[in-house]
Amino acid sequence: MTSRQLMHRSEAAVSIELETPGMTLNIGPQHPSTHGVLRLVAKISGERIDEIEPVIGYMHRGYEKLSEVRTYAQITALVNRIDWVSGFANEVPFILGVEKLMGVEVPERAQWIRLILTELARISSHLVFMSSFPLELGASTPLMHMLRDREHILELIEDVTGGRFHPNFNRVGGVKPVYGGGSKTKKQSMDLPAGFFKRTLKAMDLMEQSCRDIDTLVTGNEVVRARTIGIGVIPSDKALEYGLTGPNLRASGVAYDLRKVENYLPYDQIDFDVVSRTGGDSFDRYLVRVGEVRESIKIIRQAVDLIPAGPLQTKVPRVLKVPAGQVYSRAENPKGEFGYYIVSEGGKMPYRLKIRSTSFSNLSILPWILKGQLIPDLVAIMGSFDFVLGDVDR
Repeated sequence: MTSRQLMHRSEAAVSIELETPGMTLNIGPQHPSTHGVLRLVAKISGERIDEIEPVIGYMHRGYEKLSEVRTYAQITALVNRIDWVSGFANEVPFILGVEKLMGVEVPERAQWIRLILTELARISSHLVFMSSFPLELGASTPLMHMLRDREHILELIEDVTGGRFHPNFNRVGGVKPVYGGGSKTKKQSMDLPAGFFKRTLKAMDLMEQSCRDIDTLVTGNEVVRARTIGIGVIPSDKALEYGLTGPNLRASGVAYDLRKVENYLPYDQIDFDVVSRTGGDSFDRYLVRVGEVRESIKIIRQAVDLIPAGPLQTKVPRVLKVPAGQVYSRAENPKGEFGYYIVSEGGKMPYRLKIRSTSFSNLSILPWILKGQLIPDLVAIMGSFDFVLGDVDR
């Protein structure tokens, strides 16, 4: 073979492009970054995602059908467990909906107690995010700090309600009376536990320190910033198109918060800001939640000063029968809009109950946002969404 022929052969060999055949990769349903049993069927080329399909329903619990064979009072025990990280915040919109149908006026003090406990649940939920999100990016130290500090919040909730994760504290017409003291045969009805406000204000000081700790450990960390800034960007129009709510929506520049829009609790008497960002990336979704912890601290401190004296419960029938009608009631859950569509035919149980859970709607954007992303970035993007699969497979 001549030298010219060898040269042509070598040029032809160089021009050949190596092709990596596409493959289907199952991520989950048992995966530490899916926050529950979520399966993602990904079609990938190399490490790049071409297409992804979320597969849900592995832990479906049928809350909507279970509610049709339970009284309204019994349903409050169920809804605590939908988004198990938020607990008390899940009860509020359901009870508000029943009270609207019944035309019940709730005492002011009970409304303020609901507000304080809702904000404590918001801090608790965000602290779980502030511990788990850095862990998924490889930082384990924030996990120990945030879960340690979260105990102070859970202890406050337990002092009032008797439950840490699942308080079941709301009642139609107010909140559950706290009983204590006296003899076994004659219990004395109490208000909030003695020293509750003092302990709450002390806990808020600790939460401010937690925010400073997370800034030191995570916000300025160059590895975290490299893995989140500019990763998983969601424009505001896409966020609205897919029905995102809560911090995921506000991180995309839409400063929409039901606490400002609807007067379902006395938030209109409190001075606080709606935390929003404009980048719409994974880092901004993290920053919004850290900012919301700081705003919840402000809200709780003001509520402690403003809460009035008075009864905890208005008079309602011992056996609740809700008048025929239908209502949609919603509130600002730590993860976004949480709503209940209640249909009553006039009995002790709802005829239908439809739950608008936050994580289900927020995850609807996954096929769009994950297309074209790298596999390692998938973990960072999903972690920034702060979802719970119990909230999806309700």
